Amino acid sequence: MNMHGMGTAVPAWLTAISWVFVGVALFCAAALLYDIYGRGHRQRVRAMEAVWPISALYFGPLALAIYARWGRPRTDKWRAEHEIAAETTLPAEATTRGITGGAASTLAHFIGVPLVVLSGLTIAGLDLWAMILVIAAIATALLFGFEYFVTRGRRRSLSSGKGVGAALAIALLTVLAFDMGMGGWMLFLHFFWIMPPPTDVAFLFLMQIGLVLGFLTGYPVMTWLAGRDTTEAA
Repeated sequence: MNMHGMGTAVPAWLTAISWVFVGVALFCAAALLYDIYGRGHRQRVRAMEAVWPISALYFGPLALAIYARWGRPRTDKWRAEHEIAAETTLPAEATTRGITGGAASTLAHFIGVPLVVLSGLTIAGLDLWAMILVIAAIATALLFGFEYFVTRGRRRSLSSGKGVGAALAIALLTVLAFDMGMGGWMLFLHFFWIMPPPTDVAFLFLMQIGLVLGFLTGYPVMTWLAGRDTTEAA
């Protein structure tokens, strides 16, 4: 059974709101890309140059505020101009970890949703279960790659085997924490018949809400991971 096979209770006004928010999110992502590449605020961890604009696709204007406080100050250009060290508090590190997880989940949605829809893949007769599983698998793979190379770059004394194990554990824990909000939101939308088809702009907007919820449920875990990293580095 397709998750959009039943009738939905999506109100007509949601389409207009969806177009507005999607448009604002795209504008914010473009603004971040301009600041990074146009104004030269290149990130020391190059992967973050994709993470920050992607975060705007679900956080919208809030991503601009987060980037202004914890993203731009981590660039060499900003440090040279202001001669102030970037904030390295626990909230700063936890938030940075959180948006990384959110970016992986966002990319996983862009890849996983069309993949499941076009393939007709289902689990127990329902494509929603397949979609949640495929998205989680893609997000885990993306986070694993990010964590492995970033961790190895920061801690060169870490053996290859331990680096793989640590990166995989962090990726799995992060995706599980995010799925409590994101996956739970998708299940709620489906079982209350308010899940629009993936081709509807309202689907994008509702997934943006789900990504924010995933960030919120993942934040305590991100705080714990950031605190653990701080303790190990001390």
